[in-house]
Amino acid sequence: MTIYNFSAGPAVLPKEVLQQAQVEMTDWHGSGMSVMEMSHRGKEYMGIQAQAETDLRELMGISANYKVLFVQGGASQQFAAIPMNLLRGKTTADYLNTGEWSKKAIGEAKKFATINVVATGADKNFSYIPAFDSWKRDANAAYLHYTPNETIGGVEFNWVPDTGGVPLVADMSSCILSRPVDVSKFGLIYAGAQKNIGPAGLTIVIVREDLIGEVLPGTPTMMDYKTHAENDSMYNTPPTYGIYIAGLVFQWLKKNGGIAAMEKVNIAKAKMLYDAIDASNGFYSCPTAQSDRSRMNVPFTLKDANMDGDFVKQADARGLLQLKGHRSVGGMRASIYNAMPLAGVQALVDFMKEFAK
Repeated sequence: MTIYNFSAGPAVLPKEVLQQAQVEMTDWHGSGMSVMEMSHRGKEYMGIQAQAETDLRELMGISANYKVLFVQGGASQQFAAIPMNLLRGKTTADYLNTGEWSKKAIGEAKKFATINVVATGADKNFSYIPAFDSWKRDANAAYLHYTPNETIGGVEFNWVPDTGGVPLVADMSSCILSRPVDVSKFGLIYAGAQKNIGPAGLTIVIVREDLIGEVLPGTPTMMDYKTHAENDSMYNTPPTYGIYIAGLVFQWLKKNGGIAAMEKVNIAKAKMLYDAIDASNGFYSCPTAQSDRSRMNVPFTLKDANMDGDFVKQADARGLLQLKGHRSVGGMRASIYNAMPLAGVQALVDFMKEFAK
């Protein structure tokens, strides 16, 4: 039986990547060492990390005036690091609230600055993205932060806010590498790796150079982007194995046509699943506004919540795993990141139709 893992994260990885890692587990390229055993300052590992950065820069079109940092602590640590680094003498920052991860970022930033919430989707249970012309921005804000894809509510931006020169900050943890992005429109992009990049434990920060070097007094050394930028992300031991797997994922993406090709597959997968939900005559429903539906995380409910348990149990028996919705919203959630093949979504759709019958 083929297993399809719809977990929101840590999430499915490309089978080819896992197989390559398996082959190289005990002896990387004749070195006699596993990547897990290598000195992070040895030529073998330093070559792995340098290649990973080169490939990520190529995939995303990251120009030389941006630093790519491989750090730890998850996206949640960046919730604090961002105001520490980006306030740069100012005392206020703009945040958009579109769901649980936005709320957590706002809560942490409030420890360091006056936070202006430009708009919120709370009035409709975070099922939509507030129109840009309704945002109430602060003219003195140091930056504007938003979450392009909310994993729990399943809302996703299909546009980039125009901030008129104010640094734009994006938590792309659950959508990075899933569609082309013009990095030059952003001051900072950050992403936990465990959804579209690799295993948990690695976080990627892409930050414009002019935003580095003016931190709040008392900022810990490890929270200062300058520390990592000046030391090629090796001030301390980086998450070496996570970076190695990320590098294999980047190579897999390049081999399969890059981000533009991946976007086409992601559009097809999302359409297949949403079409099945919409054509079910109300047996399944998606709470998200149609214009803001996520390609990565698809929440849906059954017309009778008493059937939820049977749905999950029967799905598990079919090898369709991790479909239970987030504990805060219930229902179901299918996360269909880059590594989820079209066949996996087809298998889910086939099961959903049979279950409804």
